[in-house]
Amino acid sequence: QVQLVESGGGLVQAGGSLRLSCAASGRPFSSYAMGWFRQAPGKEREFVAAISWSGGNTYYADSVKGRFTISRDNAKNTVYLQMNSLKPEDTAVYYCAANRKPGYLATMPEPYDYWGQGTQVTVSS
Repeated sequence: QVQLVESGGGLVQAGGSLRLSCAASGRPFSSYAMGWFRQAPGKEREFVAAISWSGGNTYYADSVKGRFTISRDNAKNTVYLQMNSLKPEDTAVYYCAANRKPGYLATMPEPYDYWGQGTQVTVSS
């Protein structure tokens, strides 16, 4: 069992930056691949980024590539999402998720076993 708690969301102007954090507790954090997803009102949850257990492999949605960076610190049981050059269309609730297959960078929600409660990111124009 893994518990995930996101933080770092907020209101930012277009072009600004935010860094989201996701703190994990429970089973060894390094056993999991981690992902970030987001969900805007009236839309389905969509993939943002994923990172392997070691941090050696990452994958991004085309919509955020070059602007967002996913990273992890296994010593701190935390995964991060650095978001730069934010756009109004990035507005959503952002969720982190843990996948028990440590090398599997899943881009769909179904393979992920544990989810956080989400943190709101609002980008004003």
